[in-house]
Amino acid sequence: MVADLALLIESSLASLNLDGKRVLLIVPDGTRTAPIGVMFRLIHQYLSDRTQALDVMIALGTHPPMSESAICERLEITLDERQTDYRKVRLLNHAWDDPSALVQIGTLDQALTDSLSDGRFSLEVPVKINRTILDYDHLLIVGPVFPHEVVGFSGGSKYLFPGSSGPEVLNFFHWLGAVITNPLIIGEKWTPVRRVVDLTAAMVPTPCHAFCLVVAEGALDSVYFGLPQAAWSRAADRSAEVHIIRKPRPFQTVVSCAPIMYDELWVGGKCMYKLEPVVADGGELIIYAPHITRISQTHGEAIERIGYHVRDYFLAQWDRFKHESWGVLAHSTHVRGVGTYENGVERPRIQVTLATGISEELCRKINLGYRDYREINLQDYADREDEGVLLVPKAGEILYRLG
Repeated sequence: MVADLALLIESSLASLNLDGKRVLLIVPDGTRTAPIGVMFRLIHQYLSDRTQALDVMIALGTHPPMSESAICERLEITLDERQTDYRKVRLLNHAWDDPSALVQIGTLDQALTDSLSDGRFSLEVPVKINRTILDYDHLLIVGPVFPHEVVGFSGGSKYLFPGSSGPEVLNFFHWLGAVITNPLIIGEKWTPVRRVVDLTAAMVPTPCHAFCLVVAEGALDSVYFGLPQAAWSRAADRSAEVHIIRKPRPFQTVVSCAPIMYDELWVGGKCMYKLEPVVADGGELIIYAPHITRISQTHGEAIERIGYHVRDYFLAQWDRFKHESWGVLAHSTHVRGVGTYENGVERPRIQVTLATGISEELCRKINLGYRDYREINLQDYADREDEGVLLVPKAGEILYRLG
């Protein structure tokens, strides 16, 4: 398999004529399952002696920056290898909240944002990107494609916007998806949010190609190479085949177990997004994650103050919330799920409960349910689908749908 992958990478890169050029690899952080290390080694093996520079940037979005040792772990190289074989490679974190790290390359105008949002918004959005990207002659995106709650399917140019973008696009991107809602976005290929990704990526002057990966059951299923939109499109089609599980009926109780790679609720919320469609009205989804002890290193204060609410809670009180981070508001609605807010009463469709290392007091404060994870025996929930109980041992990347 590695030999076949090496041949694919060599033939793909040979077609780009990258000799003597400065090349930047853009890859995900540790919250995405993919053989990034194998890809990095093979790309480095082919390009390191041909290019003027071959560096790596982590497309963090608003995730916390990674230490050099964490980046090495993501790239599956040892610290000794970092000091020897890979000593010339610069390892970079995207810094979405550092104005000096960003440069404006365009604007989404009012007419366009009005059209994208079906009249909900009419504003100018500055399109800013990590200025380091403009220092290179060619960009190579290397990352997986999965169903995604904001854009439909992740991957491709999403590693540029919002992965390497400024806060303006990032916030507009997430809130647009939240207003449409997760159940109507996730697992859909062509969405208004994907159009934002494509429009903003087209403004980047640096040539770019992508290796879009599809991972199934922990192993590499397929690789698609080409211009980002084309490679992503083929990968999204394959993702729809291997990453969506259909169930004939909804479940009253869903226990969604977060893998260790989700180290805070900001990313652990994916265990809700991928399973919300199969929870019955009035049912309960339990995020089981004893290892998660915080909401978000970056956004925790804002989330504690705002709490988790359905979309209409914010829209009905927009003057009160419009000055908050729209990315935080989007995360809030995605974790809480769909529901209504009428006459001052909020009615979520389902109950979302945390069985994590987050205290009961904090769970109540942020408007989520609480269960003591120490009192949960996962085996009690196994093999009970006929009773309306679903246990998902590794949640967050596979989408569950009815039908």
